[in-house]
Amino acid sequence: GSRIPFGIIFGGTDINEDIRFEEKHRVMGAVLGEARFAVAFTVKMKELAAAEWPDARKKIYVQTQGIKTTPSETFDWYRFLQNADVPTDTGSLHMFLLICGLRRVKDPLYLIDAFSDWHRKDPSVHLGIIGPAVDPLFTNEVKEKVKRAPGVHLLKEMPQDDLHAAMKRCFAVVNSSISEGMSAAILEAMDLDIPVLARNIPGNAAIINHKETGLLFSDPQEFVVLSKSLMNDPIMEREIVARAKDYVKKHHSWESERKAYQNFVLR
Repeated sequence: GSRIPFGIIFGGTDINEDIRFEEKHRVMGAVLGEARFAVAFTVKMKELAAAEWPDARKKIYVQTQGIKTTPSETFDWYRFLQNADVPTDTGSLHMFLLICGLRRVKDPLYLIDAFSDWHRKDPSVHLGIIGPAVDPLFTNEVKEKVKRAPGVHLLKEMPQDDLHAAMKRCFAVVNSSISEGMSAAILEAMDLDIPVLARNIPGNAAIINHKETGLLFSDPQEFVVLSKSLMNDPIMEREIVARAKDYVKKHHSWESERKAYQNFVLR
């Protein structure tokens, strides 16, 4: 009912999950009907939306997410580790970072047991889970589980430039979502020259080419195996990071994203 013309962007959860709920489906259809244009991050997302609302097909455009990283110059890595209760005296720390809003679809508990078992054998590996408490009930569940999981830490949300600086100091960025539209955290890690380990789901496989621009795992055990191979093969790590950086530059530039949106609005 807005008199102001608007466009909409599919995020991921809407098309992957919410579409199954009758009331949400109805509301999304009504909004899409009034929108001047709609944007999907991938061809697959566009096709899923167009299958639900065929009349809107012509106004759904595919435009990838543009990424711009701004790591803070004044970020204090050692204070960050201390706040997370990660020992700072170990020379060989391997910090993995899982960045997500705490809600079930992001499945932050997926790797916890396997990671803790690995940490018991190799105390240099730590997993930090960081992000806003989107679902308060689920957040309490995560807190309880993390308390009993050595090597796994729940970190407070932080400003984006500090988060980018923290990512730069990590060994790898992790994504364990059940479904994803297009993960900005994965793209930011690629832009910051940090390797990515992501769950093998369509949204992640759309931006990661396995062993080329990142590593895709199908279960927690495979995650550990792939992480170890990355730790033991610095040449593979360097090659993956370089190809991922090229990929982001080519396909996720924020300048081309800006131009695209200006065109949608002007049209």
